[in-house]
Amino acid sequence: MKTKLITRAGYVLLQQELNKLWREDRPETTRKVSWAASLGDRSENADYQYNKKRLREIDRRVRYLRKILEELKIVDYGPQQEGKVFFGAWVSLNNDDDETLRFRIVGPEEIYGRNDFSSIDSPISRACLKKSVDDEVVVKTPTGEKIWYISDIQYEQS
Repeated sequence: MKTKLITRAGYVLLQQELNKLWREDRPETTRKVSWAASLGDRSENADYQYNKKRLREIDRRVRYLRKILEELKIVDYGPQQEGKVFFGAWVSLNNDDDETLRFRIVGPEEIYGRNDFSSIDSPISRACLKKSVDDEVVVKTPTGEKIWYISDIQYEQS
C-alpha cells in the first residue's frame, strides 16, 4: 500500500499536469478525433485510431489524478524536523567504499522521472527515518545488508 503523503511542490506539479491534460491536451486530441472521423472509414484510419487511443489514455490519467489529489496529504517543512530525517528531507549517505548517495524522501507519486527522489515506502528511506547525522543506516537489499552513514540532512523551506 502506498503512503498518501506528498510535498507541496509535488502536489503543485500533479495539479499542473491535470490542468494541462484537461485544458490543453484533451481538447486538442478531441479535435483530431473529430477531424479524423469526418474523413470516413474509421477502421483503416490511423489518425482516428491513434487519437482515440490517446484520448482514452488522457481520460484514464485525468481520472487517476483527480482521485489521487483528493486523497493526498501535503506535508510541509516544520522547524521541529531539523537535525533528523523525516518526509521531505534531502539525505546524503556515505559508506565504507566511498560511495555517496543523495536523495530526497518524497511520496510515491513524486518519484517518476527523477533519479534523485526516493519514495518514503522504499527500504532505504524507511531505514533513514528519524536518524541524525553520523547515524548508521542498515538497508536490507536482495544481495544482503548494506551499511550507510548519514553525512548531511537538509530541508527545502517554503
